[in-house]
Amino acid sequence: MHAEGVEEAELFIGNTAYQPVIHYVPKRAVFQPGGKVLLDFGSAFHGGIKIDPFRAPGRIRVKFGESVSEAIGASNQDCSRKDAVLELPMCGSLEYGNTVFRFVEITNEGTDPLEFLNVTGVALECDLEVTGSFESSDGRLNEIWKTAVRTVHLCMQDYLYDGAKRDRIVWMGDMHPEIRGVLCAFSDTSIIRDSFEFLMGQSGPEQPMNNIYTYSCWFIISVWDYYLATGDRQFLEAHADYFQRMLAHYVKFVGEDGSENVPERRFLDWPNNDDPAAKHAGIQALLLGMMQAGEKILRELDFDASAVAAAREKLLRHVPDPAGRKAPAALMTLTGLADRRDVLYRDPFRGVSTFYGYYMLLAQETRPALELIRRYWGGMLDFGATSFWEDFDLDWTTNAGRIDELPAPGKKDIHADFGAYCYKGLRHSLSHGWSCGPAPFLSERVLGVSFPEPGKVLIRPDLGDLDHVRGTVPTPHGLITVEADPKGFRCDVPPGLVRLG
Repeated sequence: MHAEGVEEAELFIGNTAYQPVIHYVPKRAVFQPGGKVLLDFGSAFHGGIKIDPFRAPGRIRVKFGESVSEAIGASNQDCSRKDAVLELPMCGSLEYGNTVFRFVEITNEGTDPLEFLNVTGVALECDLEVTGSFESSDGRLNEIWKTAVRTVHLCMQDYLYDGAKRDRIVWMGDMHPEIRGVLCAFSDTSIIRDSFEFLMGQSGPEQPMNNIYTYSCWFIISVWDYYLATGDRQFLEAHADYFQRMLAHYVKFVGEDGSENVPERRFLDWPNNDDPAAKHAGIQALLLGMMQAGEKILRELDFDASAVAAAREKLLRHVPDPAGRKAPAALMTLTGLADRRDVLYRDPFRGVSTFYGYYMLLAQETRPALELIRRYWGGMLDFGATSFWEDFDLDWTTNAGRIDELPAPGKKDIHADFGAYCYKGLRHSLSHGWSCGPAPFLSERVLGVSFPEPGKVLIRPDLGDLDHVRGTVPTPHGLITVEADPKGFRCDVPPGLVRLG
């Protein structure tokens, strides 16, 4: 907490909510005109604050921030409102806010002193239990798993938002890592289905989801991932015609030589947005992934999948160069288009992104992937993160201050001074769902739980350099439990699932 012109501001620390009554006047904080206080709630959460004034109508300014510099600076107002001048009531409480934040600055904007009894945080979050778990011999990885799950939980609002501060939109491509995060951590996965159906209601099968043609590729891949993990046959059958028509449309984007010709808008990710060669290589692999998943969906529904299978075979014949970029190299490796792990292992802690970091992890062997998690996502923890960010670069940390510190002269502000494209400076989201990739990676690769076919589970732990690991993965049938060390592993699979191997 930091205060200027506020008497008894320490009352806000550890205080419990109470209302003023006629016969009892508790100790209270006094804000002189222009007085302000900066509160740190200790961890990012979604919601707002509740202020209890003491018989003091007046005007205050409330500024929310994911970092100290955002709470005291000029935050972007495009999406959730984070900076407002509010009128206090004579009696009762004032509640305001619907965003993700950790810090709040409150300023007396009036000409008379104001007396406050307390300020409390009000969480507006899906009341869902985290039933998945991950614990290992490495405490840093354990904290990263929990922070990654917390990040996606913050974005589980009406639907799966990409960021709960910004953009608060159901972006289909951004959703794929989030979907994998939800599946590894929550028994209630209905928000995935709801988000799918919301998007299908916004665009027809021949229209690009979110007006981005590549995001429809992610839609088909995500539907198959969701079906493998949940066995939600009802959802698959209810929208069978939509899937079939979308795939028939996207088959047209495969040339006779096997090269993709997906129309604009051809978005892969922001770091590769201005590199046509990298985008082509990534989209070639992404369209291949769509056809691989789409063929399985059609066969599961007993539909003719021959055209999609033929498109898949054509795409495998054209192998672009990823132009030294890790995002397309990861997708090429994962889809079997080409093994380009050489690109991932070159200068391994640079050229990483929070969005495509999930695929970069999956495309690597376990040991280097674990080190990347420790260094890259752990680097955000080292600078005060309690949820993971829209983007991050380890080079930003040179001579930079933490997000939970007041900006210091001569040091870089890691929030305000960095970012690019649509996330420059304080517009940059520090609670962004697509950054949750370490959680599903650790559950899928290290715990070793995967669903190769509907209703079937494969358990093959890969500890990398860890001494032991244990955890749970939720399914509609109950929890899968795994405990492993270098000598072997034990697992428990609930009835209703067939264990392979």
